[in-house]
Amino acid sequence: MTLIVQKYGGTSVADPDRMRAVADHVAYTRQHGADVVVVVSAMGKSTDNLLKLANDVSTVHPGREMDMLLTTGERVSMSLLCMALAERGIDAMSFTGSQVGIITDTAHGKAKILEVKGDRLREALGEGHVCVVAGFQGVSTDREITTLGRGGSDTTAVALAAALDADACEIYTDVTGVFSADPRIVPQAHKLSRINFDEMLEMAGAGSKVLALRSVEFARNHNVPLHVRSSFTWEHGTWVTSEEPSMEDPIISGVVTDASEAKLTVLGVPDRPGISATLFEPLADANVNVDMIVQNTSTEGTTDISFTVPSADLKVAEEIVSRVAAEMSAAGVTRDGEIAKVSLVGAGMKTSPGIAARMFRCLAEANVNIQMISTSTIRISVVINASDLETAARSLHTEFGLDSGESYSAPLPERK
Repeated sequence: MTLIVQKYGGTSVADPDRMRAVADHVAYTRQHGADVVVVVSAMGKSTDNLLKLANDVSTVHPGREMDMLLTTGERVSMSLLCMALAERGIDAMSFTGSQVGIITDTAHGKAKILEVKGDRLREALGEGHVCVVAGFQGVSTDREITTLGRGGSDTTAVALAAALDADACEIYTDVTGVFSADPRIVPQAHKLSRINFDEMLEMAGAGSKVLALRSVEFARNHNVPLHVRSSFTWEHGTWVTSEEPSMEDPIISGVVTDASEAKLTVLGVPDRPGISATLFEPLADANVNVDMIVQNTSTEGTTDISFTVPSADLKVAEEIVSRVAAEMSAAGVTRDGEIAKVSLVGAGMKTSPGIAARMFRCLAEANVNIQMISTSTIRISVVINASDLETAARSLHTEFGLDSGESYSAPLPERK
């Protein structure tokens, strides 16, 4: 029998009406001959409310206790969905991450999955149950409850699909698939019917929020086909697979925008071996993710180093960098929180020279100044002023023939 893993995000189970709609769809899938494992996130803003509650109670948040608190949101969702399925005559059982054997490392708040046992799921599926699993959580090698960090429910679903050798993993969210650009910024964006893992990885890494980077990495490593769909319309979405694009596919698959980063520049850094390590090691130790890095040519024994970090980490990063800069006798540190990153992603770049030059000429004609540049085999990213984000994204989308010809309009949510 076909086995489908379905993941429903917080907006998909945000209230009783949405929960019932999800139950309808799970029941429909089951009644059409498939075994189903469902992974659910916490309802709506439940996780945010729990975080606020923690802040209201105390300024001290031990990692172990925060994970105990935050995992309750998904447990509420899984239980309610099982009740909704029972009303529809579907025999369902709920499981926490620890009950299904999602084994993680010991890093509270950002644990990584080490193993998925899945024996209880196999047993329940064999008995004809629909299995509903709490996403975002597992149990550590120290037998403590852990959470998986941002996108944890996506990662849970993909990990279960890999462990159970599922035929597909459906990721239900509040958008109808993966688009050639963010439709809120580029109204002419169109939905992609298919995209390969490498392109999706680059999109996620460049700032696309549709799929969490870790879940795509897991899917690629274990060759789990993903189907990104809307839980509001149930229309077919975007398949993410290992299939390579054909020669007839566009060179560029998408324009990805990200306004969630800030830039730090260390001025007058002594140009000698070991300086970069001295600067970036403390940031790594503080779990600050550094993205793009540019070092200027040395002049009179010193150089400037610029790099981007998540805006949420700017304060911590600036404190660390200012301390290190003083220790190495640098001239100073500047910050810029008004930047944005725009990226072109496409497997066709491998065999199409001149993409970078065409991108830079397009931005120049749109009067958009480039501050930093980063490339990979199938991606070119630039940092620009945040105020130029919309102009840059729309210009590039048009330049590379991605416009749909009509403005995107999201369908209204409806029950199946």
